[in-house]
Amino acid sequence: MAAHITGILFSLLTLKNTLANIYPFAGAAIQSDSTCKFSVWAPFRKQVSLSIIAPQPQIHPMQPDDKGYWHTSVEGLSSGTQYKYVLDEEVTLPDPASRYQPEGVHGPSAVVDSNFEWTDDSWTGLDMSELIIYELHTGTFSGTHNFQGVIDKLDHLRSLGITAIEILPVGQFPGDRNWGYDGVYPFAVQNSYGGVNGLKALVNAAHQHGIAVILDVIYNHLGPEGNYFSQYGPWFTDKYKTPWGPALNFDDAWCDAVRAYFIQNALMWLDEFHIDGLRMDAVHAIWDCGANHFTAELSELVDALQATSGRKKFLIAEIDLNSPRYIMPREKGGYGMHGQWVDEFHHALHSLLTGEVNGYYADFGGLTPLAKSFQDSYVFTGAYSDVRKRHFGASPGDLPYHQFVVFAQNHDQIGNRMLGDRLTTQVSFEAQKLAAATVLLSPHIPLLFMGEEYGETKPFQFFTSHSDKDLIAAVTNGRREEFASFAWEGEVPEPQEITTFDNSTLSWETQTETGAALIELYRFLIAFRRTRQAMRNTTRDSVKVLIPQAEEQLLLVERSGGDDRLLILFNFSDHVVPYQYTGPGTLQKKFDSSAAIWHGPGTLAPDEATTSSAISLQPFSAIVYEIV
Repeated sequence: MAAHITGILFSLLTLKNTLANIYPFAGAAIQSDSTCKFSVWAPFRKQVSLSIIAPQPQIHPMQPDDKGYWHTSVEGLSSGTQYKYVLDEEVTLPDPASRYQPEGVHGPSAVVDSNFEWTDDSWTGLDMSELIIYELHTGTFSGTHNFQGVIDKLDHLRSLGITAIEILPVGQFPGDRNWGYDGVYPFAVQNSYGGVNGLKALVNAAHQHGIAVILDVIYNHLGPEGNYFSQYGPWFTDKYKTPWGPALNFDDAWCDAVRAYFIQNALMWLDEFHIDGLRMDAVHAIWDCGANHFTAELSELVDALQATSGRKKFLIAEIDLNSPRYIMPREKGGYGMHGQWVDEFHHALHSLLTGEVNGYYADFGGLTPLAKSFQDSYVFTGAYSDVRKRHFGASPGDLPYHQFVVFAQNHDQIGNRMLGDRLTTQVSFEAQKLAAATVLLSPHIPLLFMGEEYGETKPFQFFTSHSDKDLIAAVTNGRREEFASFAWEGEVPEPQEITTFDNSTLSWETQTETGAALIELYRFLIAFRRTRQAMRNTTRDSVKVLIPQAEEQLLLVERSGGDDRLLILFNFSDHVVPYQYTGPGTLQKKFDSSAAIWHGPGTLAPDEATTSSAISLQPFSAIVYEIV
């Protein structure tokens, strides 16, 4: 931005006026004088008109400004009014900044008012360090396939200890079932999920339960079906490429309007929808070589919104670069985002538990990568990667652990497997508990994937509901080619088939003997990490990772905070492993995943141990001792 506003206590109105001066408004909005303002960016068009389709057909010519936007204001319109834009009397198209698409991606856009009766005035948000994240897909989370189905399970999530839900993208996509990454209207809340008020109701209810809401947003590409953006203007650039199609124009000629669009989108979710944070998809594919990277500009505005609203707001990047620059403070040359996903922690843990070392897992396997990620967050901090064929990554330096999100499962790492099979169906029950303990006892922010807490066995597969036959065929063929580097067997599920979607909907079979035990184990570990001082300490000097017996697949972690000291032992082998404690003090056992209470084979480790005491660990188990 031209004017730096972070740290200056602007009023919210001043902030919005500042933004309006830099970034013209786009979309349709009912004004305080009861008129409805329409604005659309179409810099190369010679004539643009607003076509009101319902309830009464009308045509209104629009007036251009010097930035390529066209504007008009119309009296007497209300929420629900349907409209499109007519470009040069050639084509009639939906609004790129549509807030609602009642008939899907090809239908008319609809005016939406911002009225909603919020009851979360006392909610001020959470710090990153307080997050226990639960990732969910609205369409497959419940049998109702909508936001209400999520609301109905908030009591369960809160009782588990979840402090934040992360919702996969909700921008309007083709049809009524999709992961959400084929969305083409980033401002429009998916109609089949419950629309604008359905999402606001979910956020409001979550805050009543003390749960923050993170929304997954996509600022690196737009989906193929219903994508009319290029007919409006230079939304895309040929300078770069992405795996999903043309790169969005963040630094080429005419990029200001594109940057404005996505900045307004982010602030809409965080301000109007009261959402607490955004998980930004594949930030490494937001190509911007300008002097002020898009993510840095956005983070500055988000920090300003936090200051003016009095509510904590944050940005979490999914990024495949092992580059701390994205989450370093702006004053130190970083982009100022607040956190990032760490896929490498998952890869190291998954390879260790399953033995898979093909595809991108070829860089992993064995205990050393997991120990590296446990200590340094990244596995690759400058070492040579056989998969990438180059030296890769950088050290996170002194950035605290709570800026890094780790997981044993997520939508990508399950859904991008050929069969969408979960870890539950790949490893033993004891190994499932070990995976949970590894994530929840790490110093990083933990993320669970929906159903993980009770051992859901149904897959999470890739599904779509496109209407374009050529696109359907291309997606199906692309899925088959994607798995060429993996040695997986079986047939690729057809993304377009309704059964693929149905197979991915949670069963909620939480009352099985193992399911109930697993839920209680997650509940215990979440409470443990939230109440122990050593677990809450996320400074880099608070964690010490050792591999005392590499041949035995034994990982040892020491964590400290104030007077609280913990010794954590992980046995990743399929046999009993002995360990002799040689440190000072007395060990008092606080947790053993093999205990009968967790439906395990029974503990072998003593409740108390001193120097030279022998400790035996059951196969695929985790033990926590307090050092006193």
